[in-house]
Amino acid sequence: MTTAQATFKPGLHLAVAAVGLIIAAGYAFSQLAGAGHASFNTTNLGVVWGLPVVVYDYFLLTSTGLVLVASLSLVFGLRDFDPLVERCIRLAIAGLVGGVAVLFLELGHPFRALLTAPFALQTASPLFWKILCVGAYTVVLVLLALDLSGRGTVGVGRRTLGIAATALALLVTLIAGSVYGMMAMRPFWFGGETPVAFLIESFIGGIAFTVFFTYLAYGFSDAGMPAGLKALLGGPLAKLHAAVIALHLMFVLGRAITGLWSNAEGLQVWQYITAQPLFYVGLLGGTVLPLILMAMPSTRTRASAQIVAALLVMIGLLISRYEFIIGGQQVPMFKGSWASGLVHYAPSPTEWALLVVAVALANVVYALAERWSSSRNG
Repeated sequence: MTTAQATFKPGLHLAVAAVGLIIAAGYAFSQLAGAGHASFNTTNLGVVWGLPVVVYDYFLLTSTGLVLVASLSLVFGLRDFDPLVERCIRLAIAGLVGGVAVLFLELGHPFRALLTAPFALQTASPLFWKILCVGAYTVVLVLLALDLSGRGTVGVGRRTLGIAATALALLVTLIAGSVYGMMAMRPFWFGGETPVAFLIESFIGGIAFTVFFTYLAYGFSDAGMPAGLKALLGGPLAKLHAAVIALHLMFVLGRAITGLWSNAEGLQVWQYITAQPLFYVGLLGGTVLPLILMAMPSTRTRASAQIVAALLVMIGLLISRYEFIIGGQQVPMFKGSWASGLVHYAPSPTEWALLVVAVALANVVYALAERWSSSRNG
């Protein structure tokens, strides 16, 4: 093992994540046990999906994006991406666990919903299909992870599992976008372009998490990194990252400009969103700056620039997801009866704690998977 690799201690990663999980989960559970859903700042005036739903969608799309990155090798046969496959699948499982755990805590009666929703046969609802696809996606992900680890097989080829995982990742992402895009009563969300935007953001997040956690495994240095992996991160993957960030930037600017120009009821929320500093933090810090870092040949080959760009993209996508989900609910559907203006929302301490729960739990799952892989290889 090289010196650079030795600087990374999986046990320390696991310990820090576990401590964070215990503290955040302890606080969240104490609030939920005492006050229940009243500990959230959501209201019946309009904003009924708060930060926990934002966190769930963010981690779900990150998970599917990681599978799409892995598909470049598993499905499309791009052998340069082989070193990333196993890490992508482990991260995809970790992100899925973190996101679904927070959704369960937000629902209040998660197992009731889990058991009854598939049997309600509400086939006209995208949520019905989303639940079924997420369930199938989870099973295939676990089978693929076992196959990649060499500790389990279901008698089908790895490529078959890869194709199934990729198809389900695409379905989950597009259906998740359709959950919002088909809500005609919410003009901010409504539109056929919404599922495509979800797909773009999913792929961006998958690349960002892949880059960040690959460097984490090498102690945030490329000194001990294999030459092929180093060339991949600073070459094809960096260029691909720049391309999808550019697509995301065009989508964000296009929506914002159209929203500000339109006088349609429901789109006036764009005037509020674009007046907030958070919008420019996400746009400039989370999109433009990483695009510059990955587009310029002088910076995209540097490990420090790749790490910073990945981290900024991860933060920027969370901001974008927050503005999309919360902004779509700020114009009340029964304006004048329930509320005369925009509905304002800020996450409660309990909701912030659930964000930490998702991050910490995902890191615990990933760190355990890394230790399991290390014990196998050792």
